[in-house]
Amino acid sequence: MASLKLRDGTELYYKDWGRGKPILFSHGWPLSADMWDAQMLFFAERGYRTVAFDRRGFGRSSQPWTGYDYDTFADDIADLVAHLDLKDVTLVGFSMGGGDIARYVARHGTSRVAKLVLLSAVTPLFVKTADHDGVDKAVFDGLKAGLLKDRPQFLDDFSAVFYGTNHGTKVSQGIFKWTLQTALQASLKATIDCVTAFSETDFRPDMAKIDVPVLVIHGEDDQVVPFAYTGKLAAEMIKGAKLKTYPGAPHATATTHADQVNADLLAFLKT
Repeated sequence: MASLKLRDGTELYYKDWGRGKPILFSHGWPLSADMWDAQMLFFAERGYRTVAFDRRGFGRSSQPWTGYDYDTFADDIADLVAHLDLKDVTLVGFSMGGGDIARYVARHGTSRVAKLVLLSAVTPLFVKTADHDGVDKAVFDGLKAGLLKDRPQFLDDFSAVFYGTNHGTKVSQGIFKWTLQTALQASLKATIDCVTAFSETDFRPDMAKIDVPVLVIHGEDDQVVPFAYTGKLAAEMIKGAKLKTYPGAPHATATTHADQVNADLLAFLKT
């Protein structure tokens, strides 16, 4: 099992497949690196080096009590990038993972970064504020309350919205079972703290610091991270960003639209 001891002693699990130009994947809440298997296999078979990690508190990484904020997540990525000596790397972030890679660039620059991909990402700001028309804070308070009351059942119910099966998307029962199993590997503390982090962190200042090519991919029927509040604005704020929307697609496009995501990522990598 490959793992890295971070600067605070946290053990970060990671997978490192293939050889070639590197791609680093940052997963969404409340999953793990395994959500990227369809992408990692696809690109490793096509001459790329693919790396994915379990965020601290999730999957096979250790479960510290603190550190569930985006500055820490960004520094964790920096430790991993340095440990593996990744250069000219493409960073791909899904959902809350989009915040990881945006904050990484803001804190550590792009000397090692070739490109960025924001997939169904929470950037630039998720929650509704006085100057941003986002999702009401009460929704996130409800998430945390549901996790505290009955985490397994709450997460099981959440999958229908995550994958869009309540709107007709077809997903196997196996994927639902895997999702619940993976989500329950995480620390309860991390799962709850990350709701605060991904909902309330303002990435608008980070958007201005991104100076590499960016691809924004977002499902138009994303019920978890609504496109109008996030992907649309991110594409407008990041200079030169390319936007691709998937009509009728839900939040979990890396799974429900894996072939399309892989094709679009490959085309972006080759440009």
